[in-house]
Amino acid sequence: MGGQVSRSDWIWSYTAEPHATRRKEILAKYPQIKKLMGLDPNLKYQIMLVMAIQMGMVYASQFMSWPLVILMSYTLGGLVNHSLCLGIHEVAHNLAFGHSRPFLNRLFSVFANLPVGVPIAVTFKKYHLEHHRYQGDEELDVDLPTEFEARMFFNTATKLVWVIFQPFFYSLRPMFVYPQSPLPLEIINFVLQFSFDALLVHYWGYKPLVFMIASSLLGMGLHPVAGHFISEHYMFSKGYETYSYYGPLNWVTFNVGYHNEHHDFPSVPGSRLPLVREIAPEYYKDLPHHNSWTKVIYEFIMDPAIGPYARMKRKAMKTRIGEEREE
Repeated sequence: MGGQVSRSDWIWSYTAEPHATRRKEILAKYPQIKKLMGLDPNLKYQIMLVMAIQMGMVYASQFMSWPLVILMSYTLGGLVNHSLCLGIHEVAHNLAFGHSRPFLNRLFSVFANLPVGVPIAVTFKKYHLEHHRYQGDEELDVDLPTEFEARMFFNTATKLVWVIFQPFFYSLRPMFVYPQSPLPLEIINFVLQFSFDALLVHYWGYKPLVFMIASSLLGMGLHPVAGHFISEHYMFSKGYETYSYYGPLNWVTFNVGYHNEHHDFPSVPGSRLPLVREIAPEYYKDLPHHNSWTKVIYEFIMDPAIGPYARMKRKAMKTRIGEEREE
């Protein structure tokens, strides 16, 4: 069954997450970083290009054999759809139309969602911003694995299963950890997505729909690009809870690998995050980082020191407030 995970509990932190403090220090020293914040005028066009590439493959899939549909879903489809999801991540931070037009960003994310096959855009934004605000909070940060996941996937073989089925854990976890009532636009996102899926089946058959959804699921599982899910916050070096990746896949993932920089400055578009590191190199050069997402996945599966428990966790916000009042 492979090496048994050596950890049996989370890494508990009793200090605030590091990004707000580092952001304050960097801005005091390098105020010019403020000029990097705000919309990226090219972002919406880049996302539409990715959409067009994916929809071209969706159309072509109706003429493929079923084995080729699955193969293309994992290879090109998985890469392109994952890239599209990370474009939606950029839009969640209001970087396509700017912070002054949040509704346009939300509408655009619903539109960009269509080639993904499953409705994610509005729900993702709702929970992702909480992840930034309450990183490591045991109740509010749904990026953290559940206790069930940590106990169930405890050795090499079971961690492999966890990585393969990661899209299901990632998407369903919020419903159990931090359920919230659906927003009106969230309902619209669902209705439009399923209507689009139904139209695809009606005019092009089932292969395009299978290709689209399989691209999303396979591209978020045991896939090189999906290594960013693990690389970002799993503790590969003691005491560090966020990690950047500086490898070539940043070119097709909107620089999501610059993750320390992103958490420090979520209002800076991915296209400008390398400039943050150039302007303030002393804050990033000594932080542990990754150069290969494939290696990250391999080490996560094979290394007994790493598993779902290898995350820094903090007591729930309401618990911390209660304890402070008692003091």
